[in-house]
Amino acid sequence: MRPDPDYRATEITLRPRRGRPRTVRIEAGPNRRARVRILGPAVPDPLADDLLGQVRHVLRLDADLSPFYAAAAEDPELSWVVTGAGRMVRSPTVFEDVVKTICTTNCAWSATRRMVNAIVEHLGEPAAGARPDGPWGRAFPTPEAMASAGEAFYRDVARAGYRGAYLLALARSVAEGELDLEALGRASAQELSDEELEARLLALPGVGPYAAAHILMTLGRYHRPILDSWTRPTFAEKAGRRTASDGAIVRRFRRYGPYAGLAFWLFLTRDWVD
Repeated sequence: MRPDPDYRATEITLRPRRGRPRTVRIEAGPNRRARVRILGPAVPDPLADDLLGQVRHVLRLDADLSPFYAAAAEDPELSWVVTGAGRMVRSPTVFEDVVKTICTTNCAWSATRRMVNAIVEHLGEPAAGARPDGPWGRAFPTPEAMASAGEAFYRDVARAGYRGAYLLALARSVAEGELDLEALGRASAQELSDEELEARLLALPGVGPYAAAHILMTLGRYHRPILDSWTRPTFAEKAGRRTASDGAIVRRFRRYGPYAGLAFWLFLTRDWVD
């Protein structure tokens, strides 16, 4: 996803069920609505419907957050979210979110961007009008494309370090049909409990407690706070404390129940939307 500098619009390149990827531009429209434009040549209605369905998925437009908003309305530090915050952007596929999450582990954000950009630039399929270089205008690569890239690609091009082996193993498992990550995204809490889902995520190559909590958030399971070297000190600073233990964080947001992780994240990122 490529947001404009003022965050009033963004572009994302999506892979439809049929045909080549297309880049979609989402921008602010009148009356608090969004305008969606499919860039490039005109598309038939079925393809437009496919792409618009993916946009709804990525923006989580169908999520019902009313129980979370009811709890936040009683919290002076989070009551601001009831105007509509909390629809966490996700990728079109669970596979993409898992790959990107692994690329965030034990590194600076600049390194994450470098790795992901290289993977998309060199392995992603371009949409019409995409520049010959760079990641923009390319769909995130398929598991098959990532599985076919050898170890040297992840070492020398993506420069993924130890993560390269994990990314390659993950892509091969999905490409060969041994692992169905998309089923995790389709499963309801009744079909797959939060605890069982978390256990399955922790069994994936390169996924530890931090990464599992992050992926759970993208799957709409918000109970687990994302605890890492940025979120812990950021919480302490915003809460006016010198330090904050994980237990203190859990207690602060326990009132939110299945939305505790979402409440924690929005508490940390209020200034991102001001």
